[in-house]
Order: sequence, then C-alpha cells, then structure tokens
Amino acid sequence: MLTAVGIASLVSFDGLEFALHVQPADALAAQYQLQLYEAESRSEKPVARRHSVPARSYPHAWIGCLLYVAVLVAIGYAVAHGLGPLDAFERGELDAGRVQSGQWWRAWTALTLHLDAAHLAANLGAGVWFGYLAGRQIGSGTAWLLIVSGAACANLLEAHLGPAAHRSVGASTAVFTALGLLAAHSWRTRYNLPQRAVLRWSPLIGGLVLLGWFGAAGPGTDMVAHALGFAVGCGLGVLAAGSPVRQMLERWPQWLPGAAALLSIAVAWSCAVVA
Repeated sequence: MLTAVGIASLVSFDGLEFALHVQPADALAAQYQLQLYEAESRSEKPVARRHSVPARSYPHAWIGCLLYVAVLVAIGYAVAHGLGPLDAFERGELDAGRVQSGQWWRAWTALTLHLDAAHLAANLGAGVWFGYLAGRQIGSGTAWLLIVSGAACANLLEAHLGPAAHRSVGASTAVFTALGLLAAHSWRTRYNLPQRAVLRWSPLIGGLVLLGWFGAAGPGTDMVAHALGFAVGCGLGVLAAGSPVRQMLERWPQWLPGAAALLSIAVAWSCAVVA
C-alpha cells in the first residue's frame, strides 16, 4: 500500500514479529496513509442480496370467509327444507355425462351442494381456514375469485376426463383449491429470499402433506377432485405471485373480484334453473 502512494518501505521479521521500516522523513506520511487504509478497511460494504418483495398482508380476510359460510349455509338450508321449485341435486350436481353434453354450470353449482350436515360442516371449517389465510396473502376478494374459479375448472376437468357416469357434490374441491393456492403463492413469493432449500420448499411440501392427510380420508372421498383442485390452485398461486399479474391484482378493489365470485355462482344457478 505504501509503495502505491510513493513511500519506500521494508518489512522485516525477527522470528517473533514483523516490523515495517520507512525513512525518518516519511514516518508521519506513512503513519497517516496506514490510518486511512485501516479506516477504509473497517467501513461497511454493501452486501448483495437477491431481489425479494416483502410479503403484504391484506386486511378484512374474514369478509370472504363470512360470505362463503353464508352461501353454503343458505343453499344447504333451502335444500334441506324444500325451498324453491326445483330439485337442487338433479339440477346442480356434477353429472359428468351432462357436463360433457354442454351443462358447464354444474361445475359451479355442485360446489354449493352437500349430502348432509357433517359433509357441510367439514367443508365449512376447512374452507374458512384455508380461505382466510389465502385472503390475508392475496386479498379476500381476489383469493375467493381464484378459489371458486379454480375449483370449477377442476370440476370441469374431472367431468371431461372421467367416466360419464361420475357424479359428485361438495365444496371440498374448493377447499383443496384454496390449499394449493395458499401453498404455491407462499412458495413463489418467498422463493428468492436467502434461506435453506428445506425452508424454500416447505410451503409446497406442507400443502402436499395436508392434501394426502385430509384429501384421502373417509369412505367415498373423491380423491381425483381433491388432487385436481390442489393442482389448479397451485397453478393459480404461482400465476398470482408473478410480478405482472400481482401488480394488476393489487390495483383492483377487493370487492370487485369478490362480487365476481358471487356472480359466477348466481349465473350458474340461473342456468341450472332455466335449463
């Protein structure tokens, strides 16, 4: 360093320690340059970090959950008490043969029908939990629009890929769509953070564990619908976490996609009534 600033120096070693020698006339200048070098060496240097976007937490996630409960309970009450002029299961269940013949609305209406109170209660509890967490991450309205639309798409896939005799009802497809949405969105938004691989992949691993744990439990479980719902939810979660889509979604007031989710169900049931 001293040579670089034009000060002649010599380093010697006596077997115990090193010594730096300069000409007496250069002693003060050498000391000053050494002090500058030491000060620069101690200064903090900026640490390069991977680009990451801080996670945003949306308020009022409970509103979407409340509407989810209200819709399922209201339709369940109406069906149980014979309210309305139609056979809800005949008109609204996911009948693969009829979906293949063009009755697409059954992919939405089937999500709102349940066989009994226990079936309804299970989907209410799990749907509220996963839906609330997804709403906190993505926004309540956006999350429920993606959940309802994704679950309906999963029902359409099952109806077109499976046997024509297949029939099913229940919001469990939406529950696992919400789980996939939550897991994939968490994974994608945290992927670039400095962390160990096990932490980076833990949201998806946890989602798969919950899918295997709850998605295959009980007799008569429609495991294909659950797996398709989870897969579609994962795709939507990754898409929603991407920068261009995320920026577009953040510009929407949350009531707008939430209203669109409710409207899609209302339109589907309107089609079921007039069909």
